[in-house]
Amino acid sequence: MDPRPRFAPRAVAVLAATAVIAVAVDQWTKHLSTENLEPGEPVRILGGLIHLSLLRNSGAAFSFGSSYTWVFPLITLVVVGWIGWMASRLRSVPWAIALGLVLGGALGNLTDRLFRAPGFLHGHVVDMISVFGPYGEYFAVFNFADSCLSVGVVLAVLLELTGRQRDGSRLQSKKNNPQPATGAEERA
Repeated sequence: MDPRPRFAPRAVAVLAATAVIAVAVDQWTKHLSTENLEPGEPVRILGGLIHLSLLRNSGAAFSFGSSYTWVFPLITLVVVGWIGWMASRLRSVPWAIALGLVLGGALGNLTDRLFRAPGFLHGHVVDMISVFGPYGEYFAVFNFADSCLSVGVVLAVLLELTGRQRDGSRLQSKKNNPQPATGAEERA
């Protein structure tokens, strides 16, 4: 039997702190944007590399699903529940950061869905950041929560691809850990 606890308090604390910071920064930037930006009047910063442009998005990325705004909070609650379940087995700090970013991003946008106009479960998410793309166009308008979600998912994929497990262990590659020879292979 493994003497280690099912989860590491340090990893869970990192997950929680990452999520809290992500939600706080997201809500702060949304507050600043709604107070200081006017819809349809973008503000250029960093020499035009970034535009700040206030939008209220009823859908998901690229306004997908605008007619089904109420579905997104339900999906978010499933994601939050899954991350909570994962936290009960979490021992890896890198995984805690990845999951904390996803959780913080999900909760940041959920807060908008619950408490912004036009109403509960139908609130529009505040987006404000657009970056200059490689083809001379500005990319879709997004917010800090969207960035946290994206970075968290990419980090999780990289952790999976490199064999890092949520319990803190690491998968051994077959190339570095060859299987023992069978009797037939030894005779050849």
